Amino acid sequence: MKNVIKAPLVTEKNTFHSAAGVYVFEVDMTADKTTIKGTVEKNFGVKVDSVRTTVCRGHGKQTKFGMTKTPYWKKAFVKLKAGEKIALFEGV
Repeated sequence: MKNVIKAPLVTEKNTFHSAAGVYVFEVDMTADKTTIKGTVEKNFGVKVDSVRTTVCRGHGKQTKFGMTKTPYWKKAFVKLKAGEKIALFEGV
């Protein structure tokens, strides 16, 4: 499966999670936990302890043509083993 990880989610709340070794990513809707774990370990060279996922609902959005809806999307909370860090999130 290509492009399992779409983007890292860097927010104030997720920055607090990263201090505890939990990193948050937007992932493909069809990705399962084992695929996400393997992709993170391969791309970032770290050992993953656990993966939690949630599907976030789309919101209503007003356009000049009426109401539309943003699509549903999936995010993954990836917990790393003790002592592991992802350099992408450091210094944010």
